[in-house]
Amino acid sequence: MHLTLSAAAHPLSAASEPQGGIAGWAASLVETFGGPGAGAAVALENVFPPLPSEVILPLTGFAASQGVLSIASALFWTTLGSVVGAVVLYGVGAVFGRERMHAWWAKLPLVKASDLVRTEAWFARHGTKAVLLGRMVPVFRSLISVPAGVERMPLPVFVALTAAGSLVWNTVLVMAGYLLGDQWDVVGSYVGVVSKVVLALAVVALAGYVTLRVRSRRRGKS
Repeated sequence: MHLTLSAAAHPLSAASEPQGGIAGWAASLVETFGGPGAGAAVALENVFPPLPSEVILPLTGFAASQGVLSIASALFWTTLGSVVGAVVLYGVGAVFGRERMHAWWAKLPLVKASDLVRTEAWFARHGTKAVLLGRMVPVFRSLISVPAGVERMPLPVFVALTAAGSLVWNTVLVMAGYLLGDQWDVVGSYVGVVSKVVLALAVVALAGYVTLRVRSRRRGKS
């Protein structure tokens, strides 16, 4: 799909047109439905994190620079989409529930019930900051909604924090795409690097946790 414009608007250069893939799919939604299309793409990105916001949001900003939609519309609909997607994941966490979480956790190797209890206590103390700031961290911006649902954070509070954090994230990426114009795809390269760093740190932390647990069990058996 190509992101094309009405006859009254300026056509995109061939080099800047998304050629299929996620970018082409997002471009088709924005072209066909405008702001609501961008919102739908972002909502799906929140529910399915493999869909990259670092492609969808700058592309929406680029579309705004070409007159396909206004900046205000782009920010409103993409933020609304972020909230809708986050509420879906919040609902998953709420339906899964605390009891099921503990039952599932008890079946996992190398973990203790006390670890989950401490995590819950941490979320009770810092959950608002985690939801607000987590919306601005690649990868975790979607996942943070699940524990918020499990812990039954008041929904109005969750929605307000999600909207505020998402508005900051969306504004940065949409405006980057708007200002970069034909170079909108450069944003994805930089955010992609950050995402890989975050994932690498998470893997290292998990590996360290598993190593400590294995050593603790060995010492307990000796």
